Amino acid sequence: MPRFRLVVAYDGTHFHGWQRQDPPDAPSLRTVQGALETAVATAVARPVIVMGASRTDAGVHGFGQVAAFTAETRIPVDRMAMAINARLPRDVRVRSAEVVHHSFDPISDCVSKCYRYSIAHGDFGTDGNLLFEKRYVWSTRNTLDHTRMAAAAGVLVGTHDFAGFAQASHGRETTVRSIYGCTVISPQPGRIIIEVAGSGFLYNMVRIIAGTLVEVGRGKTDTAHVREALATCNRTATGPTLPPHGLRLEWVRYGALPPIEVHG
Repeated sequence: MPRFRLVVAYDGTHFHGWQRQDPPDAPSLRTVQGALETAVATAVARPVIVMGASRTDAGVHGFGQVAAFTAETRIPVDRMAMAINARLPRDVRVRSAEVVHHSFDPISDCVSKCYRYSIAHGDFGTDGNLLFEKRYVWSTRNTLDHTRMAAAAGVLVGTHDFAGFAQASHGRETTVRSIYGCTVISPQPGRIIIEVAGSGFLYNMVRIIAGTLVEVGRGKTDTAHVREALATCNRTATGPTLPPHGLRLEWVRYGALPPIEVHG
């Protein structure tokens, strides 16, 4: 039975996150996984379970989410994305589809993933300047120094205990994570993009990293303070959790996968 890997993009504004949510005695919440499973099941004419690489929160967007499902179907792989998209709501799109090894697991096979946080600041952070982007860019009237933020971001690269950069209810056995890259750039006046790539992330970790770097950018703290907060694992020493709408899952990467078995 073939297994399909999808690359999925979505506007998270009107979703309750990625993961399917079926509360007892209440209607199911609108989630990206739920929308995908409904569309795929309709396309292949059988129930399916669609697994996703990253459980993005409510309001968080995705550009390179990776999902997978297994199903017998007559739909050619080169038409699979089109078939699913025809049955999806307008705020979700399958960017590509391919057949992978039957053992492929989008979660455990992942070797790295990257999130991007977009910020408008100073005079460019007003509602009038963000009329068509306010669903995807967080704004602040504070003017931020992206060079200070970039210097502080470098402190986070490496394998550390990120307990101070996670919400208390993160639910993980260990808070040690590896960050492969943490960059801050200003692609145009009044705009800052933070990108964080790593092996995996704790609950709200990227949004807390972004909030901490904003505090550095506005001059409230500095690189030394970020280094101390990392060393002490003290959540009260890190910045606020920025809102979800500025966050986007950029990509998910995998190592070498087993070859597809061909029979016949």
